[in-house]
Amino acid sequence: MHPLLSCTMALAAALLSACQALPGASAANPEAAPVNTVAAAVEIPIGNLPLIEKRDTLTATGYAVISVQNHRTPAQQRLLAIRAAKLDAYRALTEQVYGLRMDATATVADMVVQNDTFRSRVEGVIYGATLVSITPSGDDTYEATLSLDKATVHDLRMLYLGQLVAKSR
Repeated sequence: MHPLLSCTMALAAALLSACQALPGASAANPEAAPVNTVAAAVEIPIGNLPLIEKRDTLTATGYAVISVQNHRTPAQQRLLAIRAAKLDAYRALTEQVYGLRMDATATVADMVVQNDTFRSRVEGVIYGATLVSITPSGDDTYEATLSLDKATVHDLRMLYLGQLVAKSR
């Protein structure tokens, strides 16, 4: 028998036997079972392969205020705020993938800062992002969360570096 299959079967048998009876619970009195039971995931490495696969992802959250959206009807304002929150989340995700370009200037006269300005810019392509949630946050704000698999992040960065090399030729 394959070692991975035998280990998986042994783990399943152990987990199922542990679930046969809960303290205080019986078929006659199911209410006696504990209510706040928390199941924990078990990770047993087999060679270099974990039994439970974990996928690394980047996540980004964007926000938008409903009342400042440029429309008369509240329903349309909410839809525009949802759209703006998604775009803000995409911007935040783009910052994580490609970084942020900052331009800053400061003017000092007589050892006193006269003017201090900065501009930031984000540029990039995002594909493969998954919309995790869009939820109201408070009375007048929407929150949108996106996730992006790190394998896709790697692909996006390789495409970006390829474009930089092509531009420099």
